[in-house]
This record gives sequence, C-alpha cells and structure tokens, in this order.
Amino acid sequence: MKKNPVKAALSEGKPQVGTWLSSGDVMMTRLMARVGFPWLTVDMEHSPIDWSQAALLFGGIADAGCVPLCRVPLGKYELIKRALDAGAHGIVAPMINTVEQAKEVIDAVKYPPIGNRSVGGVLHAMNFDATAGDYYKYANDEILVVLQTESPEGVENAEEIYSLEGVDAIFVGPNDLTFQMSKATGVHPSPDELEAMLQRILETGKKTGTPVGLHVQTVEAVEQRIAEGWRFIACGSEVKFMVNEAQRIVTGLNLKSDTADLARY
Repeated sequence: MKKNPVKAALSEGKPQVGTWLSSGDVMMTRLMARVGFPWLTVDMEHSPIDWSQAALLFGGIADAGCVPLCRVPLGKYELIKRALDAGAHGIVAPMINTVEQAKEVIDAVKYPPIGNRSVGGVLHAMNFDATAGDYYKYANDEILVVLQTESPEGVENAEEIYSLEGVDAIFVGPNDLTFQMSKATGVHPSPDELEAMLQRILETGKKTGTPVGLHVQTVEAVEQRIAEGWRFIACGSEVKFMVNEAQRIVTGLNLKSDTADLARY
C-alpha cells in the first residue's frame, strides 16, 4: 500500500501547499492533479458536488500521484465514512468547536480498535494501490485528519483539541472566522483583530506540536505564512484561478473596467 506523503511531510514539520477544488469537473481536476500541488481538497461543504462526482475526482487525483482530500459538509460519521470509502486519502472537517466534535471526527476516520469506522467499500483500496486487506490494515496510519478552527469557541478550546491523538493538522478558513468573530451588530472584526486571532491559533499549534494552516490567495501570502510557521496552506482554488485569469484578460482588453467579486476562494 502506498504511503500518504502529505501526512508524512506534515509530521516532519515540512510545509504542504495545495489548493481547493470547487467545480466538480473531472477534466479540470485531472489537469490540476498534474500541475504540481502535493494535495487537492474536493470541497463538498460549499460546492454542489455529489458522491458519484467526488469518487471520480478522488480517483483522478490519486491516479495522477497527488493526494485527494475531502472537505465534508460536516464532521459527522456517515459523511466521513462515505468520503473515505469513495477514495479520499484524508478528511477536512469544518467548524470543529469542541473536543467532543473533534473526537467524533477522529473516531469516524479510524478503524477499530482505535475508532469506529465500519469496514466496506472498494474504491479506497484502489486509490492507495492496495489490496482490501492491506488497506484495512494500514489505513489508520495513512489517512490524514485535518480539523478546521473557524470560531472564537474553537480557538478557546484549541489547545485541548490540537493535543488529541489522531489530529494531523489544523486548518483555518479566514472568511468563516471573520464572520464568527462579528459583533452582535454585524460589524466584522478589524484586520488587526483577525490577525491577532490567527496568531493565537498559530501559537497554540506550535505549543502542541500540531501543524496549522490557512487559506490564502497569493504566492506572497503563502511565503509570508510559511515564514511565520504555518504548515498546511491552501492557495486559492481552481475556480479562483480561472476567474482571476479571465478577469485579467478582460481588463487588459478594456472589455470591462472593473472586476466583479465573483469568487472569494
């Protein structure tokens, strides 16, 4: 059974920069899997991607030698089980605010005796180039578990969550964290307030020895965050890349004077 190089690199403290897939398109996914990113996350939380589509995307990514991850809509057993049985090599679980929620994700990912994942499926073993028996034997060692910190409550519980056995990395969605930090009046936190919260998350990750990461939009931001100590970083998405380049060309041709806010990531 082949190894999960992203999980291994993160455990050694090496930065891993990937991107998000939101379109659900097989051709675009197969191309993105060959660009050079070590991992790609299929976003099933905010994109209309169904399970049949997801299975095709996971297979296309894995066959290209890239690591397919799945952001599930919620960190629940039945969703995690389906994503892994469809061939994902790891789970990104959103809105993990409590230790209990974190434990539920870890238990759903791991086969007994560590967790409570049920045994079945065929695509998972194929995507690891393994027999079914070897997959069941080694999956607990190779599946990547990424939990998202996206609220002040999650930050308050961060040290206890990050210290749990089985947590491989933490990921921050700045957009959700911004909204979750908003005051009752609807006023968002200032950039300085958001940055202070991000730095608090980073320091907790360093204290617990857990790789932490976040979503950014530029090469310069990736380089800055790596220098600060962030390790699991997403840069944009295939949709964002497409829209940005199309808008650059349209603006350059004077077809439109302004660029609409079409894709945040």
